[in-house]
Amino acid sequence: MSHTVTIQPSGHKIVVERGESVLEAGLREGFALPYGCRNGACGSCAGKLLAGRVHYPDGKPAAITDDEIAQGKALLCQARPDSDLEVEIREVGAAKDIQVKVLPCRVAAMDKLSHDVMRLKLKLPATERLQFLAGQYIDIILRDGRRRGFSLATAPHEDDFLELHIRHVPGGRFTEHVFSDMKEKAILRFEGPLGSFFLREESDRPVILMGGGTGFAPLKGMTEHAIAAGLERPIEIYWGVRAKRDLYLHDLAEAWAREHENIRYVPVLSEPAEEDDWSGRTGFVHQAVCEDHPDLSGHEVYMSGPPAMIEAARTAFTGCGLPQEFLFYDSFEYASDTLQALDGN
Repeated sequence: MSHTVTIQPSGHKIVVERGESVLEAGLREGFALPYGCRNGACGSCAGKLLAGRVHYPDGKPAAITDDEIAQGKALLCQARPDSDLEVEIREVGAAKDIQVKVLPCRVAAMDKLSHDVMRLKLKLPATERLQFLAGQYIDIILRDGRRRGFSLATAPHEDDFLELHIRHVPGGRFTEHVFSDMKEKAILRFEGPLGSFFLREESDRPVILMGGGTGFAPLKGMTEHAIAAGLERPIEIYWGVRAKRDLYLHDLAEAWAREHENIRYVPVLSEPAEEDDWSGRTGFVHQAVCEDHPDLSGHEVYMSGPPAMIEAARTAFTGCGLPQEFLFYDSFEYASDTLQALDGN
């Protein structure tokens, strides 16, 4: 049987059919609820259960704890209603008019940006364009139907080509193909844009963009969009990698800071090599943010990278006074047979 879910504070009502998650029903009915991975790994779709009961058919998702469940938290991408529900979660108004499409594309260019990062530029058919928000991602659909998610490194106004930054994961089915066999002019198929990780343009708060590894990709799209849109809010970009060779677009980021007074760029190396001769910041990138900003209460933070970085930063930034509603994130999940951009928000 179906159940009705009331979303607060908007008051919107969603009918969830048997077997559907709350998120699936909400997206089906055209409501822009926050989400990322859609498999319970990132926690971006978390809401507060004000009334009613839910269950998780595949067991408790990885991104929620027993304590959080006891406090009324629910992951809407996995939660199935056992009754009518009332759920508190903020809706993403700016994404509501974005059309998600399944499209073919051609690999127009392949550039090896570093020892383990490949840039793909994807060309859509002449009759198609992809409308998206700076920071969103797409799912590459493999021949067997499996998906690999990658953030768009492109600004929305530069939609002639879609730019992806692919990190080589040893044993990764898709990334091994990219680095070993893929050729220019190859045809791919994708679904997108997806996710609720994007730059909120209506705010006037100073912005901190923090990325780990190829988590730089969506931050690149956000920064280039902010420049093109003439946004004058202060923007600070913190990019954390292991060694200098991993700063694969270091010169570009330095150019942003050099050419725009409102942009500051801070690269942070966690394990600089002896040959790096590095005199810049070292350690964990989120610690560098906290050192520079012990009070984050007036800021807006966007972060993208591996789950461990995201979790450490969430705790640290909350401790620095950052309100939860001004923290947006995109968690990248790496595994031996997959590379997914688990978009969070």
